Amino acid sequence: MRPSELRASDADRDRIADILRDALAEGRLNAEEHAERVEGVLAAKTVGELEGFIRDLPAAHRTPPASATAPHRPSAGAIPVDPDDSVVAVFSSATRKGRWRAGRRIHAYAIFGSVEIDLSEALFEYQQVVIKAISVFGNVEVRVPENVSLRGTGGGVLGNFEVDTLDASEPDAPVVYLEGWAVLGNIEGRPKRGRLVADILDKVHRKVDRSVHKHLGR
Repeated sequence: MRPSELRASDADRDRIADILRDALAEGRLNAEEHAERVEGVLAAKTVGELEGFIRDLPAAHRTPPASATAPHRPSAGAIPVDPDDSVVAVFSSATRKGRWRAGRRIHAYAIFGSVEIDLSEALFEYQQVVIKAISVFGNVEVRVPENVSLRGTGGGVLGNFEVDTLDASEPDAPVVYLEGWAVLGNIEGRPKRGRLVADILDKVHRKVDRSVHKHLGR
């Protein structure tokens, strides 16, 4: 199977939407053309279909800069032993989400409970962040934005430990290390995707609506 025939992911759609947004700002596309192409991006099934929407744009033919791969373990001595923040759920649920400051070490404990750590809008004060998770008959979910790197080390005892490895495009981007054990429970870490395209489409529709109303009012 050729690469162009592979199924497109949300990350692929976000990349194409970024190029279209820049083309609109540079004046290469007008608002109507941009809206039409973004709608096509949302409906595209394969990578080849996505590439068709930017084939006539210069950004589609630039070579992306090489990025250094983040290490699978934090550098020695970079992370303190004591946590900056602890999220505990015992027969209950606990969350960290929205606009909050992520410390260098976060501990999460789910004992017959559920813990959600959402870093998609968090403020990263340090490049390396360790999340230590323990789940016993519980569930720990960690979500990160796509502009950081994600690494995982751990396992499960009659449980599930799953981390989707993620590499950021910027070499100096934060790196989140998720480590832990799930005993008859679940621990998972994944990037939070799909919001960028939806936000762009909403802004385009508002801009097109204003343009239509302006012409009708003449």
